[in-house]
Amino acid sequence: MSLETTLPAAPSKPPKMPPMKALVSRLVGNPLGGVIAALVIIFGASCALSPHFLTSFNMMIIARALAFVGLVTIGQSVLMILGELDLSVGAIGGLAGVVGGILMVQLGLNPWLSLGLCLLMGAGCGLLNGALITQLRLHSLVLTIGMAGVYGGANLVATKGVAITGIPRDISFLGRGLVMGVPVPFVVLLVCLAVVAFVMFRTPVGRYIYAIGSNPDAARMLGIRVNAIRMGAFALAGFLSALAGILMVARLGTAQPSIGDTWVLAPIAAAVIGGVATTGGIGSPVGAVLGAVIIGMIEDIIVLFGISPYWQSVVSGGIVVLAISFDALARRYLNRDAA
Repeated sequence: MSLETTLPAAPSKPPKMPPMKALVSRLVGNPLGGVIAALVIIFGASCALSPHFLTSFNMMIIARALAFVGLVTIGQSVLMILGELDLSVGAIGGLAGVVGGILMVQLGLNPWLSLGLCLLMGAGCGLLNGALITQLRLHSLVLTIGMAGVYGGANLVATKGVAITGIPRDISFLGRGLVMGVPVPFVVLLVCLAVVAFVMFRTPVGRYIYAIGSNPDAARMLGIRVNAIRMGAFALAGFLSALAGILMVARLGTAQPSIGDTWVLAPIAAAVIGGVATTGGIGSPVGAVLGAVIIGMIEDIIVLFGISPYWQSVVSGGIVVLAISFDALARRYLNRDAA
């Protein structure tokens, strides 16, 4: 018997992927790597463009502003991973803020009890959204557009478009205080992000969310309670939006009817930039918050250069279009050979 026949055949190497396709696959398959690289590049460019960017005062401004949008982004990212979307999160946050003002100022309720009730109300609003979507089998995008009008209208009915002043100083620490030099709202954001990330990565509930976002029919066949998970995710989004609204009231010292008006597009943009797929099943809340950091830095540079703040909406919308377009084109490019 010859030597060639006794030796085992060498394992065949997988075909080498073209460099460009390998780069795109790495960016799409590892969204945290891509968003961290973009974050480092934008941070370096911002430091080079403005000497005022990397100052403790400006960093504190960015961190404090990021906290409110970041909290809403966490809830929105979980919904997007689930394959859903909630366009009423801003309205829920605004309604929670004004209800808190009414309870504390006009009804004289204990501030901390008022805040607790507002958080429950926010979770209840989200739970209502989830119940209507699951039980009536409605599309989340269409339903939450209508509910945004309901919650926003209730806000205006309660306030008649006038801010509620005289918020007790007892809660001002939540919006203006510092913990070891770090703004309290930012600390709250980090705590919430850690809890939600732990649930998503280390518990069965997180695995269920990814399974439902990837294939809800298969998840049902596996015995996963799809409707219950969806309702819980909407309740979480409402809770975090209400928390953001309450922190904003504590920061401003007034309950403004306009709170939450800008918390609709920015969280979606942040989630997409952070690698959360619009089709569900892919992404993480951590990446979504990093996407919010990127948007926050870009908006901060706009302010430092004295550009009109109205351009911030243009920038946010443009970023969302570019991010969604890149995600769609990249996945189409990767799947072209398989089709």
